[in-house]
Order: sequence, then structure tokens, then C-alpha cells
Amino acid sequence: MQKPRKAVRPVVATPPERPGLSSRRVAARLLAAVVDTRTSLDGLTDRGHGHPDFRALDARDQGLVKAILLVALRRRGTIEAIVSACIEKPLPPKAAALRHILHVGAAQILFLDVPDSAAVDLGVEQARLDPRTGRFDKLVNAVLRRIAREKDAFLQSFDDPRLDCPPWLSERLAAAYGEEEASRIAALHRVPAPLDLTVRGAPDALAERLGGEALPTGTVRLVGGEGAVSDLPGFAEGQWWVQDAAAALPAQLFGDLAGRRAIDLCAAPGGKTAQLAARGARVTALDISASRMRRLRENLSRLGLEAETHVGDLAAYQPPEPFDAVLLDAPCSSTGTIRRHPDVAWTKTGEEVEKLAGVQARLLSQAAALVAPNGLLVFSNCSLDPVEGEAVARAFAAETPGFRLEPVRAEEVPGLEAAVSAEGFLRTTPAMLDRGAPERSGLDGFFAARFRRTG
Repeated sequence: MQKPRKAVRPVVATPPERPGLSSRRVAARLLAAVVDTRTSLDGLTDRGHGHPDFRALDARDQGLVKAILLVALRRRGTIEAIVSACIEKPLPPKAAALRHILHVGAAQILFLDVPDSAAVDLGVEQARLDPRTGRFDKLVNAVLRRIAREKDAFLQSFDDPRLDCPPWLSERLAAAYGEEEASRIAALHRVPAPLDLTVRGAPDALAERLGGEALPTGTVRLVGGEGAVSDLPGFAEGQWWVQDAAAALPAQLFGDLAGRRAIDLCAAPGGKTAQLAARGARVTALDISASRMRRLRENLSRLGLEAETHVGDLAAYQPPEPFDAVLLDAPCSSTGTIRRHPDVAWTKTGEEVEKLAGVQARLLSQAAALVAPNGLLVFSNCSLDPVEGEAVARAFAAETPGFRLEPVRAEEVPGLEAAVSAEGFLRTTPAMLDRGAPERSGLDGFFAARFRRTG
């Protein structure tokens, strides 16, 4: 007697995923990581070591995800105001995933060259397929379609740049610079930053070759470039490196360095180390991170510059002799770089600013021990907050015997004379360096103070 055959279940093919859905899903997932868990956007979108879902995308989709995230963070307050205006009742407290889907869709509709229909349909599909948001797919459809219909009116209604500055930061900027200047800084934060290059050789010649502009400080500025930085003329030959115009200033405050001993503390990725070496100094670079130091060495190799490198903690570092020039570009909240790194506004807090100021004070005290008699110590960071800049420098000057402030002179920073304070500190903000159009103007927020050892 034959055994009855088992019924064969038909194979049901899984329908292919809609084109473009993966990139939107990844964008929403990474936006959640930045906003909800305060994870660095640069780390998440690193092509070699970033989030696995991001690395799984092809290069084109990776570019789209980065574009969505940058504008979603840069204009986060505006997007939230517009989304909220389209919803009759506030979203439930546990609807973070839904909010991120709406923000990703709205960012494309309002600010990117993406067809509105694609942004709407993919947002709805994304909501429908996520168990956390499936019941809200009709809401997503209604909200995104309304934003698409009324986007010009919405953008006109919600045009206050302070919307895109989180309250903790807005309050600190207003306290430091006044409401009007704080608003100007917030307005520049909305505009993508230009590409600044530090040049070995004549800035004017490279600017002409690249179709850029030579700034008064010596930086070459490019606007609206396409493609990889490494494809630009002069990169492979080591003629220049990427460095914001403000970040290039601290190393210039040492004056003539030919043949002198200099050390760059917290040195990686090496832009300031390269400046010191290019100015003829005998340079030592110190950094606590081995991986970042590898990157510094690679950068110096491309540039054809040399420096002695050490991986280790500044507190334990004991050189055989002191240095004529000591540069401490200290770890900070990085609020001066928000234009380039908009995630900073949403991943840092006022409490972190205060904590980092303490770290800077400790490092500055340790750096002072490395300065030779009559040598110079430059302390700098890319924070906009005086707690991390002026307050630390003033306390050091008041509490450290054998050092005096060596005031920065206006003629040392041509085109940025307004950045030199009456005390002799250097303080740049994104609202400085007007070049006639927002996309050509501004620079990172930076602080620098120079001290001379007298004892």
C-alpha cells in the first residue's frame, strides 16, 4: 500500500522591494540614531566603518541618504513646525519612528530635488511596512501630500532661522552674542558650507586653477563643486588639504617657525600639523587615538610633509626637551562647525559644554609644561561658546605663573579684523567673512588665545 503523498505548498515569490525604499528606510533609521541616541552622523555614514545598513547601499543611494540627513538636521526645526501644522492632534509620545518617517519625506519635498510623488509614495510605503507605524499610513499620506501642495506657503510662514536652532543652543548664543547676532549665526547654519583649502604655494594660482577664490587669510574657497574632493587638481600632488578658513588661523599665530621645534597636541587628522610642517618647523604630533594617528600619517604622506608622531595621553607625555611652539586645539562641543556638521546641534547639550570646558582647562595646564622659555602656546577650539573659549583662557592667564597673554593683532588676520577682541583673543563666527552671498560667506566658529612663557 502506497503512502499518500504530502501536499506540496506552492512557492509564493516575495515581491521585489520598491526602488528607493531602502534608502528612505536607512535615512529614517539613521535620523533616529542621531536624534534619539545622539550618535555622530559622520560615524554613521562612514563608508568603511559606518552603520551596516548604510554600507549595504550602493554609492548613489548612500549619497541620497546623506543629502536627506544633512537637510533634515539642518532644517529640523522648520520641518517639525510644518509637520505639526499639518496634524490636528499632536503625535503620541511613543511615535518617534513615525516622526522620523515624516521628517525624511518632508525634507525631500521641501528642500531636495526629488519628485514630490516619489517622496510621498515611498513615505507611505515605509510607514505601511513598519509594524510600529502601519496604522498611520493614511496620516503619512495626508501630511506629505499637503506639504507638497503648500510647500511655498509653508516655507514663507516658517522662515525664522531660530526655528532650526535647538533651544539649549539658541539661549547660549543669544547670551553670548545678543539676539541679533545669534539670529545671523543661525541663518548661516542653514546654508551648506563652502569647501576651504589650505595651500602649499600661491593661493591665487590654485584659486584660478580650481575656479575658486583666494580669501584674504590665504585660504582658497570653492563653492558648488561636484564629485569627490580627491578628484580635484592638485590633490594627488599634495598641493593642498581641506581645512576651514577659521581652522587654519591658530597655526598662523606662531609667526616664523623655520627650524623651530613645534608640537601639535590632539593632532589628528593633521591639518594643523601639516601647517606647522609646511612653515618649516620641526614638528611632533601627539594624539591619543591610534586610528586617527594613522590617518594623520596618511595625510602627511600625500602632502610630502614630515612629522614625528606619538600615540598617547598628553598627561603622560614627557619629551626630551620643551618646544618653541605648542598648539593645543582642544576637544570641544564643536558648535562652531554646525554648518558642516548639523548633527552637532542635536547631539550636544549645555551640560556637555560645561564639562568640556573643564577638560580644556586641564589640557591647557598640561600643555603649558611643554613650552620652552620665551616660547609660544596657542590654545584653540571650534566651539562658539565663551565658556569653552574666553573663560578658559582668562582663567589660565590669571592662575598660571610664568605665562602672559600675547594679544593677537588685527593685521595678523586680514579680512577678519573684527574677529580680534579688545583683550587680544581671536573669535570667529559663521556670520563673519561676508563674500557677497551666503553660500560664499562665513567660516567656522573658532576661538584662539596666544600666550608667551616668561619664566
